[in-house]
Amino acid sequence: MDRIPPHDERAERGILGSIIQKGDIIDLCVEQGITPASFYVPAHRLVFEASLELSAQGKAIDQITIAERIDATTGLDKIGGETFLGHLIDDTPTTAHVSYYIDIVRRKEIRRTTIETARQAEADCFSSDEDDYALLAEIEQRFFSIVHGGASKLVEWGQAVAAVIERMHKTKQGTGDPDALKVGFSKIDSITAGLRPGNMIILAGRPSMGKTSLAMNIAENVAKGHTPNKTELPVGVFSLEMSTDDLAARMISTHAKVSMHRIRQGYIMGGDEARRLEEAAQILQKAPIHVDDSPSLDITEVRARARRMKSRHNIALLIIDYLQLLHCKQASKQGRQLETGAISAGLKALAKELHIPVIVLSQLSRAPEGRNDGIPRLSDLRDSGSIEQDADQVFLIRRPCKLPKDKETDDTRLAIIDLAKNRNGPTDDRIRMNFDEELTLFSDRTEAFGFDGELPPLEGDDFSPPPDDYDKIKNSQGGSL
Repeated sequence: MDRIPPHDERAERGILGSIIQKGDIIDLCVEQGITPASFYVPAHRLVFEASLELSAQGKAIDQITIAERIDATTGLDKIGGETFLGHLIDDTPTTAHVSYYIDIVRRKEIRRTTIETARQAEADCFSSDEDDYALLAEIEQRFFSIVHGGASKLVEWGQAVAAVIERMHKTKQGTGDPDALKVGFSKIDSITAGLRPGNMIILAGRPSMGKTSLAMNIAENVAKGHTPNKTELPVGVFSLEMSTDDLAARMISTHAKVSMHRIRQGYIMGGDEARRLEEAAQILQKAPIHVDDSPSLDITEVRARARRMKSRHNIALLIIDYLQLLHCKQASKQGRQLETGAISAGLKALAKELHIPVIVLSQLSRAPEGRNDGIPRLSDLRDSGSIEQDADQVFLIRRPCKLPKDKETDDTRLAIIDLAKNRNGPTDDRIRMNFDEELTLFSDRTEAFGFDGELPPLEGDDFSPPPDDYDKIKNSQGGSL
């Protein structure tokens, strides 16, 4: 406690001397996150506070006006008289280096704040009655905010326009938006042009419609580079419903094209299926997928853990399965609807904070089952209308074979995904895909040949359709391919 907290008195004087000489520098200081608390010396803090007040009132900022303001509030004797302001000017050789002074002061403030936050964390650990994991998440949030809660993220309008034009040119040239994340399914990628950083994407449906399967198929595509850009990218997954073991087993089954039922019943004893399972396991062991299967998480815990994932693994996509299993302690006493709204807002803020797409799975109410067509709508999102408002895109998934009244109920492989909301693009209510329930595998659906298989691979393509679909295509073209 006898150590002097980190600070740089000369840099503090340099900022204040620059403000006195050139009043509009106060705006630069505010934009870069400088506050009265950034100054360690009490007299310096008073001078900066006076400058802020003058700026807020639209008055001139110089030695005389600052002296008058301080004298009218706390008294000039608090800073050592008006001559103190003159010394600030004398100690500042030029205002051109003020950005350098600001950087020094901000860095010293970060150190002081870190020390104070650590002390407060220690005190809370001794005295707080809060849940241990919730307290840890709260403490982590305090430390994270030290760096990310300071300087303004103001972007020049001209730079923003130039960046948009550059993306347009790349899209026209066929290279696509470099910031957009492709998910590896052609129709979804075509309609959405990829998932944008900072967007929250809702994937909703009734139970057993394939929400988790589609999400994990997307996770594998992104993690293993099965997307147009062929780049393997880290993926984070919060699985509140299924364990990591179950997810891994499901993904191995999907990759190896071996039924989970056969695996669980012990039918796989050897041969080709066993070989494929072994190969799939070896490939997926290297997949950059990071799973947290903790149950019943609070939204603050999710945000804290997601920040850790981003910091440690630089994840490019986050998947949360699913929203209704999350909690918000702060809003829990206000009713489930408001609590869900707080969770939804927290997830949207998380997407913007991490600057990555966040796919959130969500349950639908029973309303679709009471309608003749069984088609889900945005209003069917369960618990809160805030989900619809906060989401940038909403996908509603249904399988006609699960809906007896559907005219396509006999098609056991068909899955229809409605893009019910797309904040920055068109919607399409008929994204038709194949879904193999035994393999929990989604695939693009091509009906150009009158069947629901896949097109033959293009020259140089590494991916081949399943043998049965290949034979159908071959027969449809007169035996030649």
